[in-house]
Amino acid sequence: MKPVTPTRAATTNTTEPENTMGSAVLTAPRLRWACALGAAAAAGAWWFGDKAPYPYAQRGVLDLPLPFLTSARLDAVLTPSPGERILEVGPGTGLQALHTAPQLGPHGQLDILDVQPEMLRHVMHRAGQRAIPNIVPTHADARELPFDDDTFDAMYLVTALGEIPEPQRVLDEAVRVLTPGGRLVVGEFFDRHWIPFGALHRLADASGLHLSTRSGSTLAYLARFQPCARSQRSRRGPES
Repeated sequence: MKPVTPTRAATTNTTEPENTMGSAVLTAPRLRWACALGAAAAAGAWWFGDKAPYPYAQRGVLDLPLPFLTSARLDAVLTPSPGERILEVGPGTGLQALHTAPQLGPHGQLDILDVQPEMLRHVMHRAGQRAIPNIVPTHADARELPFDDDTFDAMYLVTALGEIPEPQRVLDEAVRVLTPGGRLVVGEFFDRHWIPFGALHRLADASGLHLSTRSGSTLAYLARFQPCARSQRSRRGPES
């Protein structure tokens, strides 16, 4: 018998599925790259564009100790003492506040300030549970501190300055409310809100703050500043 020769229709039917699969193989990497680029763009927009403070719904994250920003390291840089009045901006759930306030003693006071009243209520609830009576909450914007000049012996912000629009104004206000010789401590950690140390140093210089101590690493640090004598005089106006 003579061998059977495939017809045109049979040949066409066997090649069409191969062409379709080849097209799918070429398309899949393109889809993966498109998805990856889209995810990267979204992550970049979230990382660089989101400057809002952590919402109260995400408060659990704020209880996690960060490398180089532990309570012991904060004590070493802030040096809280009995009888002092200190201001914490952006206390979150109270990780630092509940540690610092008892060190101020019965005649000292820790003021905590936040734009989210839920955070303040959370800290005060925890302070009540631990019988810590010397924490005073204030609901306000750190760019316009509702305190008189020369009110505080120290002020500190831990992973909070980068969440506030116009951080320069916050530092200017710090100079105003600190007593002569007072100290400002800023703690920063590499997250989407962080301020690199170089940028912070430039902002501090512009506000008349002098760097006195720095602790930590490039991506997580605590820095202590003190108002320069000249900036203290200029905020009060010319001497009589």
